Amino acid sequence: MQALQQHPYEVVGLDNINDYYDPDLKYARLAKQGFKRLEIESGNLVESQLNKNFSFIRLDLSDKTVLEQLFGARRFDVVVNLAAQAGVAYSLENPMAYVESNLVGFANLLEVCRKYPVKHFLFASSSSVYGENAEIPFSVDHVTDRPVSFYAATKKANEVMAYSYAHLYKIPTTGMRFFTVYGPWGRPDMSYFSFAKSIIEGQPIQLYNQGNMWRDFTYVGDVTAAIVKLLKAAPKSKAGHKASAPYRLYNIGNNQPVQIMELVAALERRLQMKANLELMPMRPGDVPVTYANVDALVAAIGYRPRTTLKQGIDLFMNWFEGYYAEHKVGTQKV
Repeated sequence: MQALQQHPYEVVGLDNINDYYDPDLKYARLAKQGFKRLEIESGNLVESQLNKNFSFIRLDLSDKTVLEQLFGARRFDVVVNLAAQAGVAYSLENPMAYVESNLVGFANLLEVCRKYPVKHFLFASSSSVYGENAEIPFSVDHVTDRPVSFYAATKKANEVMAYSYAHLYKIPTTGMRFFTVYGPWGRPDMSYFSFAKSIIEGQPIQLYNQGNMWRDFTYVGDVTAAIVKLLKAAPKSKAGHKASAPYRLYNIGNNQPVQIMELVAALERRLQMKANLELMPMRPGDVPVTYANVDALVAAIGYRPRTTLKQGIDLFMNWFEGYYAEHKVGTQKV
C-alpha cells in the first residue's frame, strides 16, 4: 500500500487464496488493504476501500479463461508475478500442486502477456535454483541445472520458460531470485515464523543438518523496495549479443548469510524465552548455505538490501504479537 501511495500506479492484485496455510491470515492481509472478505469470495474484481487505484480478484492462474478475460479487459502495462506454490518440504508431499501452479499457471500467464503485450514482465524465482552449486556467494552467472527439490526445479523451469517468451516475442522480462524473505504478514511455514510459535508454546524446534545451516535472510521491506525500483528498469535486447533477448536475472538477498542458530538467538532475545532444540540430520531438498551476490542488482538500480536480522525480527515480532492479540486467537492456531 505504501508503494501505491508514493507512486501513481493502478494495481490489480490476484491470488487464489488456497489452504496451503490458514486462509484467515490471507484475508486479514487483504482487509488491511481495504478489501472485504465476502466481496473477495464472490470471485468478482473488487476495489479497495482505502485506495481507489487498488483492486483485487480471487483468481487461480491455472484458470486460463478467466485470466484471459481479465487481461483482455484491463490491458496491463506491467505484470509482477509473485504467485507460486511455495515450500521445499511440501513439494516432496504434493508435487502435482507445483505442476498446476508453478508450471501450468506460469505458462498461462506468459501466454496472456504475449496475447496482450506488456511493457515489462517481472517474476519471482528463488535461491533454491542454485541447488548443488557449491560456489559462494551465489551469482546469477553460476550454472543452476542441478536442483535438489521439485520446488526448485519448477522455479528453474520458470526462468527458462520466461526466457523463451522474451526471446520469441521480445517481452522485456526480469527474473528475481529471492533469498529467504521474512517479515510481518509472512508465511507460517517459514522458519522464523514457526520458531517464534514453538518458543512461545514451549514446543521443540527441529534444526536440520545439526543446526549447521546458513541463510541469507532478506527483509520483506527490502524486497519490495527493490521490486519498485526494478519496475522502471525493463531490460532491452542487445544487438549482436549472443543473449539478445530482453531478459535479466537478479539475486535479491541481504548479501550477508547468518547461521540458523543466530535466528533462534534473535528470537530468544526478543521473547526473553529459551528455545527447546532438536538437532536433526539434513532434510531432503534442503541446502546448507544460501548467500546472494547482489552486484548485478546494485549495478542495475543502485540498491542493496540493508535491514539487519535483529531489526527485521523486531519488526516481525511487533506484528506477530499485535496480530494475534487483535484477533484474539492463540498461537496454537497460527
